[in-house]
Amino acid sequence: MIKVADQKALPQGCRDHPAWPVLAQRISDLYGARNDVEAMLDRLEDQLVKARHRRPTASTSLDLARHAQPGWPAASGHTVYTFYVDRFSKDLAGLIQCLDYLQALGVRWLHPLPLLKARAGDSDGGFAVADFRQVEPALGTMADLAALTEALRARGMGLLLDVVCNHTAMEHDWAVRARAGDQHYRDFYRVLNTPEQVQAWETSLVDVFPATAPGSFTYDADMGGYVWTTFYPFQWDLNYANPAVFEEMLDILIFLANQGVEGFRLDSTPFLWKREGTNCRSQPEAYAIVEAWRAALTIVAPGVVLLAEAIESLDDVLPFFGNEAPGCDLAYNNGVMTALWGALADGDAGIARTVIEAAAARPDRGTWLNYVRCHDDLIWNALSAYAPPEDLQRWSSFYDGSGFSQGRAFQTAAGGVPSTNGMTASLVGLGKAGVDQDLARARLKLLYGIIHGLDGWPLIYMGDELALGNDDAYTDDPDRRGDGRWLHRPDMDWAAAGLRTEDATIEADIFSTLAGLAGKSRRLNDLGVGGRARTVAVSEPAVLAVSRDEGKTPFLMLANLSANTVRVPRPAGFDGPGIDALTDQVLGDATVELGPYGLVWWVADA
Repeated sequence: MIKVADQKALPQGCRDHPAWPVLAQRISDLYGARNDVEAMLDRLEDQLVKARHRRPTASTSLDLARHAQPGWPAASGHTVYTFYVDRFSKDLAGLIQCLDYLQALGVRWLHPLPLLKARAGDSDGGFAVADFRQVEPALGTMADLAALTEALRARGMGLLLDVVCNHTAMEHDWAVRARAGDQHYRDFYRVLNTPEQVQAWETSLVDVFPATAPGSFTYDADMGGYVWTTFYPFQWDLNYANPAVFEEMLDILIFLANQGVEGFRLDSTPFLWKREGTNCRSQPEAYAIVEAWRAALTIVAPGVVLLAEAIESLDDVLPFFGNEAPGCDLAYNNGVMTALWGALADGDAGIARTVIEAAAARPDRGTWLNYVRCHDDLIWNALSAYAPPEDLQRWSSFYDGSGFSQGRAFQTAAGGVPSTNGMTASLVGLGKAGVDQDLARARLKLLYGIIHGLDGWPLIYMGDELALGNDDAYTDDPDRRGDGRWLHRPDMDWAAAGLRTEDATIEADIFSTLAGLAGKSRRLNDLGVGGRARTVAVSEPAVLAVSRDEGKTPFLMLANLSANTVRVPRPAGFDGPGIDALTDQVLGDATVELGPYGLVWWVADA
């Protein structure tokens, strides 16, 4: 049984909390024009007070510990591991048995992809949720989830849970009641009456899956109209213009936080608000919703972090960190991820320099989630603000097989260039005939070395630590064959994992490299390295030079994105004595030699 904190030790009200004015203002901004805001705030206060009294003792202790360390998310080394539970460990009980493996890899946070109860059959990989308060039965129960969070906490690890906040499955109880004619729940969704209304909205919308699910509306006879379905026809967008939807989703977040969940990946945050005549992405109200959730959780569960899943332009992502008030603590550094692949294809760091410098515009309270791959595609169109169309097309073609890569093109919206699917190992050329395998291996290590050296939380995608390749078998499954992203969603190869302790295997080499990077990135904290990554000019186009100089000790990362050996003079300010924090080698010479895809983390002598 979960122990609950002593109620006498908790404040009885919420309105004196520093976060309350933010919550009240955002609720007024969102709903004040057409609703009784004071009545809503009364309901929210009651909801938050009750939730705070139900907060488990262990979670409250964690809240207090994190409150005593303001800015703790900015520390280096919060290594995250992302995976599908069924493909990694079969179920949650099995996942607990895998924690030794993950801890040996240096993981601090587990980020499973959707594990809440999904619709039967094709569920878009679990993103069509049928019940936010139940675990997918094949994976376990809520008791199993609580057991997992307890096991993680005992190891100094935490759980980042995926919450699909933009839509539900059409089988969700809310949708079932809506289809049965319950007006309260009909208002949870957006329904248009005529094809003409649909066309008026569609004019400015951009399809997410133009090849497999064109259009943003699906006719449903029981609803008597066209339901908004941004992604797939079985995923019904929620209507956040209805305050009841906001309240329900907040209650879900609080419920899950009180199961021991320490963070939430807020899926599809840019799509939360609809406005005719726009592309209905990243509207001001979407940012306000996130800020309101952050304020409410700060009152109830301040140790919980929020991660924005916003795969948009940088200008649209940055406000998710919060405008005048805190928003999400973390956001995917999608632009930098994609730019690194473009730079690797060219053997030229130019595009990576440009986007890393742009990403430095994050606010101090925001932290990037840096990654090499994830369960989704490489979206070249996300770089359209930083590179001309011919560059985007060249990179798309390169990773569709014309270069060292074994990736495959994916669908794109009209006027864009195809995205790319594929596992990291396959994208860098491992296993491809005619490709130098030592260089391919070095490319994989380089990419992960870069993201561990940047400011933010580095993410490992399941199987990358073993150099697992593409999974062509997905085409044999009728529920998966229509979505090319399953190419890079393989089952975990535990036989390959067994080779990680055997000398001279690629599994041992890559696993030890990534585990070492996790430890070395945490060591940067002890060395006094801190602050955001900024680019530094160097003479060699292939070399990405990044500094972090807001801590006590200057730091310079030099990454060679080419297959050639290069010599690079260290730039002014970084030419004194120091060490390579990756190897502990003393770097006395002001010129650094980098082998093919070589990497150095220079740290000044104390």
